[in-house]
Amino acid sequence: MCAKVSEKDPRLDAKTIRYPGETGDIRAYCAVPKGSGKHLGVVVIHENRGLNPHTEDVARRVALEGFVALAPDALSPLGGTPDDVDEARTLMQQLDGQETVKNFVAAVKYLKTHPRSTGRVGVTGFCWGGGVTNQVAVNSPDVQAAVPFYGAQPKPEDVAKIKAPLLMHYAEDDERINAGIPGFEAALRDAGVDFQVYMYEGTKHAFFNDTGPRYDEAASDLAWRRTIAFFREKLET
Repeated sequence: MCAKVSEKDPRLDAKTIRYPGETGDIRAYCAVPKGSGKHLGVVVIHENRGLNPHTEDVARRVALEGFVALAPDALSPLGGTPDDVDEARTLMQQLDGQETVKNFVAAVKYLKTHPRSTGRVGVTGFCWGGGVTNQVAVNSPDVQAAVPFYGAQPKPEDVAKIKAPLLMHYAEDDERINAGIPGFEAALRDAGVDFQVYMYEGTKHAFFNDTGPRYDEAASDLAWRRTIAFFREKLET
C-alpha cells in the first residue's frame, strides 16, 4: 500500500538523524513542518519489525498535524533495521529490554531540546511499540502525554511512576493484550493517573497498520483523530 504522506511532501522537512542514547548513537527518522516556528513534539515507536517505511509514514502524518515527529530505530545497536521483515523480527528478539527503553527515554529528552520543539513532548507506539510507550511513560519524567496502541502493560508496582496522562487504544479481538487491561486500569486509578481507554469493536491487534492484513480503516481513522486531539489538549496546556 502506498504511503499516505509522500517522502517528498513539500510541506515537510523529513530526514534521518542520530541522537545520543544509552547504547550509543541512535538512528531516527525526524519529520518537521516546513518553516521556522516551534511545535509540540511526538516520539513515534514502531512495531516489532523495526523502523520501516510504514512507521516513517506515520511520523510524517504526525508532522502534518503540526508536530515535530521523531521515530527512533530500536535496532540501531544491532546495525539498524534490515529490509528483510523476518530478519528484522528476529533481531528485535535480541534487544536488551532495559537498554531499549532507555534509548527511547533518550529520544524524549532529545526531542524536548530540539530547536524546532516547544519542549513539550508526547509519545505514541504500536504493538511492541505500544508496550514500550507504556514503559517510557513509567521511566521518563519528560513525557507529558502517552498514547499506546494495543500495548503490553507495565508491572502494577511501576504504574505509580507514571505522571503523564494516558490515552489507550485496544482491539476487541486481542486476548493476550486485553488480559492485562483490568489490572492496569485498577493500578492507574489507585495512582491517580489521568487516563482514557477505548476499545474498538470488531478489530484485531494491529488494526491501525494500513500495510497489514488486520487493518480496519474506520477504527484507524477514529483512533487517529482521538490521538491528535489528545496530544493537542495535553501538550498545549
